Amino acid sequence: MFELDAAVTHAINGLAERSAVVDFLMIWVSSIGVPLLVLAVAGQWWRQAERPHTRHALVAAGLSFLLGVALNQLILLFVHRMRPYDSGATHVLIAPSADPSFPSDHATATFAIAAAFLLHGMRRVGLGFLAAAALVTFSRVYIGTRYASDVLGGALTGVIAAFAVRAVYRQDTRIDRLVTGIL
Repeated sequence: MFELDAAVTHAINGLAERSAVVDFLMIWVSSIGVPLLVLAVAGQWWRQAERPHTRHALVAAGLSFLLGVALNQLILLFVHRMRPYDSGATHVLIAPSADPSFPSDHATATFAIAAAFLLHGMRRVGLGFLAAAALVTFSRVYIGTRYASDVLGGALTGVIAAFAVRAVYRQDTRIDRLVTGIL
């Protein structure tokens, strides 16, 4: 299985350094993608269409993001995977990181947001966030900081977190009305 993971990772990372423009865009997407998605989510707080439902989905996306990253911290207690550039599987386009490779927090965060919107019936917005999540996670492998399985694992963690939040955080409960009624 590792051979397949390394081969896919190497194939994606092998696209790097062929175009300075694409390299710049991938580095930019990798570094600013998550903050831009968070701003895009937050900016919808004042959206007028279906305001209570939209706000509920926004809170669910935020909770999914936080739960997913918390789950990653639990996983890191047991899994200490070396970064692909440390093992010679990739060449890195940015400064190396000292933290373990699996799972990818970028993938967890972006897929948690996309899954939360999709699970709350906001298909159009959810698909937009899903496309952005795919681009951010692809960029992480492209620039050489993650194995393909690191981003797949992170995406899975994000989706699991969104399902867990969906199961627990219900619309029109007292707490939901309190939180979504702010501003």
